[in-house]
Amino acid sequence: MNGILPLWKEKGFTSHDCVSKARGMLKTKKIGHTGTLDPDVEGVLPLCIGKATKIVPFLTDTEKVYEAEVTVGSATETEDASGNVVDCQPVTSPPSKQEIANVLQKFEGMITQIPPMYSAVKVKGKRLYEYARAGEQVERPVRSVIIHKILLHENSIASLGEVFTFKITVTCSKGTYIRTLCADIGKVLGYPAHMSSLVRSRTGDITKAECYTLDQVQQFVDAGNPEQIILPLGRGLTHLNEMQISNEQRFAFEHGQVLENPSGDLKEPFVVKYKDEVLAVYQQHPTKPDKIKPIRVF
Repeated sequence: MNGILPLWKEKGFTSHDCVSKARGMLKTKKIGHTGTLDPDVEGVLPLCIGKATKIVPFLTDTEKVYEAEVTVGSATETEDASGNVVDCQPVTSPPSKQEIANVLQKFEGMITQIPPMYSAVKVKGKRLYEYARAGEQVERPVRSVIIHKILLHENSIASLGEVFTFKITVTCSKGTYIRTLCADIGKVLGYPAHMSSLVRSRTGDITKAECYTLDQVQQFVDAGNPEQIILPLGRGLTHLNEMQISNEQRFAFEHGQVLENPSGDLKEPFVVKYKDEVLAVYQQHPTKPDKIKPIRVF
């Protein structure tokens, strides 16, 4: 079996749990996920199966869309609802919808983030959460990420005693910490804040509407037709440019030959296809600008 299982990860499971369960259901070890989701988060988690495991880095690198709730007035040690509250400031006069929208606009484009201490980022060979659990402080690396778009949900602002909440949709690059984004939005608004809920609604062009829960996957397995819900591996490469080739050219690309750069301007990785069949991913040769070489051959 080769392709992409569009899984809807439910709360309570780790991404590794989902991979392990899918391996058991589909009777194959060759499965990889495309971007970790915390246990408290639900959402789109495409699983690459068989030959499609070769495209994991490409699908992981695509933009993601998240639906998040921001709670303003309290901050937590983990920057989400699972952590202990470390700072409170009663919100007696919540900002207006326009004031919030204006602040959100400031976060669009390339921004820098400092990963939360409770995260899997490695520093000096150890995960940040290992330092955090040991009560140790360590300098965290500053990261650049891209927020393509951030929108405030209509009628989502709600006052809840001394805090208030609102919901946002974020379209962003790989590596973006939405909980850090929520905390940073709160700082600009003048209050401590944290992310109180999160859903990933899209990875690349794979959306929630196409996804199946683990229970639903099991139903297809029990019926003997799990291949019905497997997407072609090309669905994980739609963000790359394509080059269509003729039947006469197939042999060279299928065997990963170094070839002449057909147009001279194919610098970024691109997909090589014969009709609808994905044959390979190629890029410009690093030392021979007039040549192209394979990154992946399927």
